[in-house]
Amino acid sequence: MSGKVAVVTGAGTGVGKAAALALVKEGYAVVFVGRRQDVLDAAIKEAGAGAKALAVSADISKPEEIKKVFAKVKETYGRLDLLFNNAGMGAPPVPFEDLPVETWKAVVDLNLTASFLCAQEAIRMMKAQKPQGGRIINNGSISAHTPRPRSAAYTSTKHAITGLTKSISLDNREFDITCSQIDIGNAATPMTDRMVKGEGVLQPDGSMAQEARMDADNVGKAVAYIANLPLDSNVLFMTVMANKMPFVGRG
Repeated sequence: MSGKVAVVTGAGTGVGKAAALALVKEGYAVVFVGRRQDVLDAAIKEAGAGAKALAVSADISKPEEIKKVFAKVKETYGRLDLLFNNAGMGAPPVPFEDLPVETWKAVVDLNLTASFLCAQEAIRMMKAQKPQGGRIINNGSISAHTPRPRSAAYTSTKHAITGLTKSISLDNREFDITCSQIDIGNAATPMTDRMVKGEGVLQPDGSMAQEARMDADNVGKAVAYIANLPLDSNVLFMTVMANKMPFVGRG
């Protein structure tokens, strides 16, 4: 994979870090994108000496900062082979009618609009470079299929990611640009720690329960698998989940 370049958003922690580190192991030059420079630097340190990696701090809920990220990628590496649209956020689990519109908009801006804008910038580079083409992977989440209770904002954006994935895939076939969606269930990250503490998390029947999780490194391996496919092949949708989580048959 020598010479291939990847951008991973939300790369400082959790699934993003696991994917970025997996891609470094595969020989990619990886651009770690996130809000906090110190967290990104720490993640790159885990990759070990000699890793081909670059930390770029940015708030990708702001369109102008997205442009700066991809300008830096072009300036540093001259091309882009993979974008993993991973950065995202949820909202407090409040009753539907109590969710503030400002919170709704913040979730949409980061989970959906930022993924759209990052994909636009990536596609512009992938179309213009030689050899032409590249790959985009969107983090869809299990919530792209089935919601958790009190997750309207997050679930709505993740359902929308499915439409974005299909549209990117369809509109860019002729340019050898593929698009995949990876739907992740209960990866062990700081965001899911609440699932295994105390009473656990709210279930559809109103009860509380702890839930099984899986190592986030398994998601990194899945991203690397998709990334390493030739551009005449694509995994349009993949679900990677903790086997014992209550997804199949949820509710």
